[in-house]
Amino acid sequence: MRTDLHQHVWTEPLLDALARRQCAPFVRRADGLTVLHCPGELACVIDEAAESPAARAHLLAADRLDQAVVAMSTPIGIEMLAPEVADELIAAHLDGVLALGQPFRAWGPIPARAPEPEAVDAVLARGCVGISLPAAALADCSALEAALPVLEHVQACGVPLFVHPGGFPSREVGLDDPLWWTALTDYVSQMQAAWLTFGAFGRRELPRLRVLFAMLAGGAPLLAERLAARGGPAIDLRDPETFYDTSSYGPMIVEAMGRWVVPTQLVYGSDRPVIEPVATGREVELMNNATQLLAPARAFA
Repeated sequence: MRTDLHQHVWTEPLLDALARRQCAPFVRRADGLTVLHCPGELACVIDEAAESPAARAHLLAADRLDQAVVAMSTPIGIEMLAPEVADELIAAHLDGVLALGQPFRAWGPIPARAPEPEAVDAVLARGCVGISLPAAALADCSALEAALPVLEHVQACGVPLFVHPGGFPSREVGLDDPLWWTALTDYVSQMQAAWLTFGAFGRRELPRLRVLFAMLAGGAPLLAERLAARGGPAIDLRDPETFYDTSSYGPMIVEAMGRWVVPTQLVYGSDRPVIEPVATGREVELMNNATQLLAPARAFA
């Protein structure tokens, strides 16, 4: 079975919920356009026709995929809202994604400002394959300490954790910023910080937690020599419970990563519809690895 572990879908229930909001993040519909506004990001137009269930299913077939796992787009900032507000928008997101049915599945986002183990149970009960958190939840040791009860519960449930960029306090976005600027600066540094936090401090507390880092963790494993040179701890690059999706990266860095980690740790993530998938020449292998990551694990009490 061929699996894509990193897609996003703008469903009608979530867009409707965002359209009712008066402060960011929010959606405005006017003159046939649907425009998303969120902190720290340039406003963007959402093509609702391209997000229809039929259109997305057709795209899945064109990519020769058997299933795709949909995550909330964390940079929007929904998970970092007050828990009761985040819960409402998360519910709308899951209503839309789960209504798509097979071959679409869902990561379960939870409020990250004050994460609670009960939130994990709630989204898993709805049928989510695992839990997703913004990189801010693993930004440093203090963030890790706050998230540890939730992460311990995810580990005990035997489901994977997906770490996606986002959740940091927004910076002022200039209208002259290139469209690619945040993706090449903020997102990369956020994922590197999350990987370093988890590898250096989190793994010893959570030895059985399966963790998937989006976008190759910003290439953080390639910094292992610099980490050692700066007096940092040794991180097990071949940790069998740590995985990396290849979203937005091509064959050169995927090949380089393959020299540092076990090949089965590299999995397919397209980041559709944000970008077109970048060809690596290893798509079938990566898609099959992604399927194996979702294989049921034994739950621990």
